[in-house]
Amino acid sequence: MNDGSKISPIRGRGASENPLNRFERIAVEADPEHENDGRVETLFLRDASRSVITSNKSPDIGFEISLNPYRGCEHGCPYCYARPTHEYLGFSPGLDFESRIMVKENAPELLRQELMAPRYEPRRLTMSAVTDPYQPAEKKLRVTRRCLEVLHEFRHPVAIITKNYLVTRDIDLLGDLATHQAASVSISLPTLDGDLARRLEPRASHPRRRLEAMRRLADAGVPVGVFVAPVIPALTDHEIPNVIEAAAEAGATHCAYTLLRLPGAVADLMQTWLEQHFPDRREKILHRIRDLRGGKLNEARFHLRMHGQGPFAEQIRSLMRLACQKTGLRQDRWPDLSIQAFRRPGDQLGLF
Repeated sequence: MNDGSKISPIRGRGASENPLNRFERIAVEADPEHENDGRVETLFLRDASRSVITSNKSPDIGFEISLNPYRGCEHGCPYCYARPTHEYLGFSPGLDFESRIMVKENAPELLRQELMAPRYEPRRLTMSAVTDPYQPAEKKLRVTRRCLEVLHEFRHPVAIITKNYLVTRDIDLLGDLATHQAASVSISLPTLDGDLARRLEPRASHPRRRLEAMRRLADAGVPVGVFVAPVIPALTDHEIPNVIEAAAEAGATHCAYTLLRLPGAVADLMQTWLEQHFPDRREKILHRIRDLRGGKLNEARFHLRMHGQGPFAEQIRSLMRLACQKTGLRQDRWPDLSIQAFRRPGDQLGLF
């Protein structure tokens, strides 16, 4: 385990290193003499996936199918539970995850094919379940936008999870889908502290911008909620009431939370980050995580991994429940989306 004491943070990045891929035996380390002033440039690579709709059977997740236009995420959150998925692509879950981004350029075309299949049955589709569909690259690449255009054409219900103000760019599509009860957005907001957010989610929108996104979405008639995720014990848990109150004032109607998860290499990456940014609180935070995870830094079992167990977990649940009751937000309930308006291009209504 690396305690982070000899690793310097990289400006604009959540991770500061590339831990060895668990499936590889050989690691390649950068030559310090050839580093670009300490910066790590982002590379965008073509993803060759042949399908884009993914099924989910986890009892902990409130959706059955999802679509991820990207693999890897520029937001660079050190805590991201999806980092180990990059290892399946031959990359490291560290810097590679936020600087080697796989782009599904043909995702809209693949989505159209799957929706047109006669056996396809429409259900609420979540964007995204693994990486943010509105990460910075989306502003230029517009893969998410083009996927939404397909969903809009089919009037297919879609629920979006993001921490980027860029989602407001697509209010025209989301607003129209919302008139058919076929769209909702959840904004991830673990903290209102701008300085903490900059270090914790270096390339995501400032908390103020996320609240503004909620306001704009709500004004456009799009059901919007707040996702307090992750709750980091002894670092952000005390903010839950203020986050919920601010979201309610911005027009949110529903809320949910998840407790910090540290699967695989994420545990070491997060410990390094804590040593770099909060060395005085590092041990307290790690100790509290273990209290919530049965003495471990991670709990993979269903029904326990999202919200933890024990007295501290119950305190967090109570804090969330009271905050929701005070503001009137619905807890752990996604807005009901409808498939009634779903249509396939070319479909014609029968005369009788």
